[in-house]
Amino acid sequence: MNPTVRGLRGQAVEVIGERIVSGALAPGDLLHPDRIEQELGVSKTVVREALRVLASKGLIDSRQKRGTFVRPRSDWNLLDGDLLRWQGLGTPDGTFLDNLGEVRGIVEPAGARLAAERRDEADLAALEEALARMAAAGDDTDAAVEADLAFHRALLAAAHNELLTRMEVVIEAGLRVRDHLVHGADHGADAVPAHRAVLDAVRAREPETAARAVHALLAQAAADLRNLTDVAGRGETR
Repeated sequence: MNPTVRGLRGQAVEVIGERIVSGALAPGDLLHPDRIEQELGVSKTVVREALRVLASKGLIDSRQKRGTFVRPRSDWNLLDGDLLRWQGLGTPDGTFLDNLGEVRGIVEPAGARLAAERRDEADLAALEEALARMAAAGDDTDAAVEADLAFHRALLAAAHNELLTRMEVVIEAGLRVRDHLVHGADHGADAVPAHRAVLDAVRAREPETAARAVHALLAQAAADLRNLTDVAGRGETR
């Protein structure tokens, strides 16, 4: 396929997908390809390909005599990377953040245990580099977020379990949303000591200590988010 068509298709997927996930298009709502063509200024081929992508994610379906419609949320592929990202756009839903927090609480301590048992020198170097970037980020929100993502990505990779590593897409979605909220508002505690404790336990090959350190890190992250929510609720600014 022509690269331009792929680019246009991707834009159409983004626009329609965000509308569905945000609730602007509700389950059961009909999609009208001709209107989409006109609104986005794209061809029938682009719209057809975009709808095919969205269907593969479980967001829409097409039936004779009914047309193309939004499927119920229970049919969505909620672990799809795009869906996770779209749910984190704008003002994230509290349930979405809670669900991601629970998943992190299950996955990351287990990953840290394995990392402490299986890590090699390259894994330690990746964790050290991410931690150094985190410490150097200062007030640069984007740099702080990327460094945090790099650390947690390296932690899962250090477990040397291919399936566990694939959970990165879920962890990354939750981290991006949480980090941009907390770092952007400057209400979070210094993240470096908590991450350093995880790295130290992994380096020392102490699985249970590593798991406890991750639990402590996640508790701090949850507290930062709660503090931000409380401040917003009181109408306070900094």
